[in-house]
Amino acid sequence: MEQPLYKQLYTSILEEIKTGKLKRGDRVPSEKELADQFKVSRITSKKALETLVQAGLIERARGRGSFVSGQLPDLKQAVISVPDMATTLNTVGNSPDSIQPLIGLILEDLSPSYGLRLLKAVEKRCSETNCHLLFKRTYGRRDEEEQAIHAFQQLNVDGLIVFPVHGDYYNVSLLRLALDAFPMVIVDRYLKRIEACAVYTDNKRAGQELTEYLLRKGHQSIGFVSPPEENTSTIEERIQGYSAAFIQHDLKFDPQHCFTNLYSTLPSSSLSNQIKMGDYQALSDFIVQNPQLTAFIACEYNIAVILVAVLTSLGKHVPQDCEVVCFDYPDEGVYPPLFTHILQDETLIGRQSVDLLLAQLKGEKVPLHNIVEHKLVENSIEPGQASSVNELSKAH
Repeated sequence: MEQPLYKQLYTSILEEIKTGKLKRGDRVPSEKELADQFKVSRITSKKALETLVQAGLIERARGRGSFVSGQLPDLKQAVISVPDMATTLNTVGNSPDSIQPLIGLILEDLSPSYGLRLLKAVEKRCSETNCHLLFKRTYGRRDEEEQAIHAFQQLNVDGLIVFPVHGDYYNVSLLRLALDAFPMVIVDRYLKRIEACAVYTDNKRAGQELTEYLLRKGHQSIGFVSPPEENTSTIEERIQGYSAAFIQHDLKFDPQHCFTNLYSTLPSSSLSNQIKMGDYQALSDFIVQNPQLTAFIACEYNIAVILVAVLTSLGKHVPQDCEVVCFDYPDEGVYPPLFTHILQDETLIGRQSVDLLLAQLKGEKVPLHNIVEHKLVENSIEPGQASSVNELSKAH
């Protein structure tokens, strides 16, 4: 198995010390210089320098830089004696002096319907495996995601778990980490065309199951409502599953029944009343223009709440006139739930993401795509319950 990039940098500098190109007291390239020279991220070059310090090969002087140690260890033993995270993880015990991995968790957002259980699962698994955890929300903003990655780099995290920001392109820092093979796990979705370990639900199959549930109930004109799908594998694959169900049942799939222009449910837009009212009007226009639709699939729970509010304002009764189903549901102990929904196993996603990250830190090869099973919870809104959902939507 190819060495991690930081070890390759370590080996390169060690060879320069062995051959005399770098002598005792000579200045060693800085983090930025190493990152530019080897075309790696700053987090990789920083880890390489810290590993050299741990091995006694270099010394750091605050404000001056890094220098080859005046008293070098046995260079023949330097490669095999270098302390790394694999050794740390394989020898860590219950001693308070044990070195514990530091993990950074970056989430787009969290709510009772999705995200909160994931966070709890990651925290609990980190506690069980003797890891420290740092957590940052990005609120769906790419600049916040960039800053979070940079901040965690400065704090020298050993690995990252990232719920990427929704959008049509990835931030440069995230791509750099993937290209550097830095220990990282992507949750909820995967990065298309990028080799990075990911843990997620089979969204295509889930979308197909949810659509087939409505087809079995006699609905043939079904709408799909979501935020923009561009380059977000979660939404793209739910739409693929939705369309596949029609094809499998020899029914015509009409792309015009997909409404993918909602923005108010995205984290960065949650406080914008103007965007929220714009979404209500656009969704209302979509429903009026498609009176044949008797059911709707909402890409997430909050959208289902908005849908019921709009349908009610148009004089339609749920579920008598229109049925609404969705992905995810808040863990509020409500039984039966107001919506038939796909229940993702956030707990298993969270736990598995930590385990896969620790495996990477041990130097193990892990699968890139890790699919966690979901459940279809079959319940519908009972007559008279639509008004309570409408009241709930006013709080969103």
